[in-house]
Amino acid sequence: MATASFIRDQDDLVPKPRLSFWQIFNMSFGFLGIQFGFALQNSNASGILRNYGADVEHLSWFWLAAPVIGMIVQPIVGHYSDRTWTRLGRRRPYFLAGAILSASALTLMPNANILGDLAPLMIIGAGFLMVMDACFNLAMEPFRALVADNLPDQQRTLGFSIQTFLIGIGAVIGSWLPAVLAYFNVSSTAADGVVTDNVKFAFYIGAAIFIISIIWTVLKTKEYTPAEYEKYHGKPENAHAGLGTIFKDFAKMPKTMRQLGLVQFFSWFALFGMWVFTTDAIATHVMSLPIEDRSSDAYRSAQNWTGIIFGVYNLVSAIYALCLPAIARKIGRKRTHALSLVIGGIGLISFFFAPSKEFLIFSMACVGIAWASILAMPYVILSGSIPAGKMGIYMGIFNFFITIPQILNGVVSGPMVKHVYNNQPVYALIMSGVFMLLAALSALFVYDPAAVKINEKK
Repeated sequence: MATASFIRDQDDLVPKPRLSFWQIFNMSFGFLGIQFGFALQNSNASGILRNYGADVEHLSWFWLAAPVIGMIVQPIVGHYSDRTWTRLGRRRPYFLAGAILSASALTLMPNANILGDLAPLMIIGAGFLMVMDACFNLAMEPFRALVADNLPDQQRTLGFSIQTFLIGIGAVIGSWLPAVLAYFNVSSTAADGVVTDNVKFAFYIGAAIFIISIIWTVLKTKEYTPAEYEKYHGKPENAHAGLGTIFKDFAKMPKTMRQLGLVQFFSWFALFGMWVFTTDAIATHVMSLPIEDRSSDAYRSAQNWTGIIFGVYNLVSAIYALCLPAIARKIGRKRTHALSLVIGGIGLISFFFAPSKEFLIFSMACVGIAWASILAMPYVILSGSIPAGKMGIYMGIFNFFITIPQILNGVVSGPMVKHVYNNQPVYALIMSGVFMLLAALSALFVYDPAAVKINEKK
């Protein structure tokens, strides 16, 4: 294994070749499996932890494991993937290792009860949630850097849109799978402290899909050799720089990245609240169940409905992602992102006015529009503003603006639900909607240097 990192040298750089649609598709295909796993986590983790005995006001604290682990793992993986060369390339070894570990974690999460003698079930479940998220982050971080590595500026909106489309497809299947299995008579009932069979088998299938999709990308995608990469991106800088460079790079982050950081802060604060409290908001606000209910058939029905509507927002996201390049050409990247976030904020606030659980299909369709843009547009704008040789590390540092708001939400939202919202989780979703609107406002003030260059060439 050799190591290298690169700095941008504008002299004598060769423009990167354009890639075909199928080359971009194959390069992004692994994200289908990654998001399959994330969808299973997002739509089922709260319900699983509640089945294991967690109180609703403590859910956000258990979910803190995910952003804390992401904040640690992603910059480190980004730092080393910028400096790694193997026979497989520089990014692929990391998401291949992440796939194997993630599949193991997906198998363990719904089976915490087998270790029930070692610690309280909810603690074991939270531990598996932490391990699972660490593995997901190991697999995910290099993918965004890979797209930025291989695509010229003019194709990055298309590249991240295809990636978002595949994310949406994986998430739809992952979100709906437990309900589909229940429809085909896989048991959706279980004793207290036990996860139902339909959820367990969904996690097992998710583990298999995770590995298969990653292997597809590994086999079908070519990464540039060190010589080719230098031709497109410049000469290598210090190849042996330690982890301390992460803090130096953080201090020197570009202006655009700082501005996008505020947009991401508001966006991901909103998303975290939605993921944590949707099941209990449906149970208490729409189905009028008592807050103490955590394992009745009606509560498990609310959990399954969460999977259904989460599938809706991901399906809408997959479709809308394909429209993003055309919309961005018409009104610009940052206006596209702002408009999408406004629609998502309206969707979250509309939870309060839902007359039935079916109304939430509309609510989540709106969220899906915002979700597609959140997964694509910030990275499109960011990738045009950072040095090519530091694509991995800056993509990892950018994750700080995703994890920090989730940590903050996780700390404050549980006590707020209990003491401020009087055990009514729906108000946490309203707060999420307000934060989504603040993200939209912030997006309008972002400077997009790559868009300026593209317009100058027209």
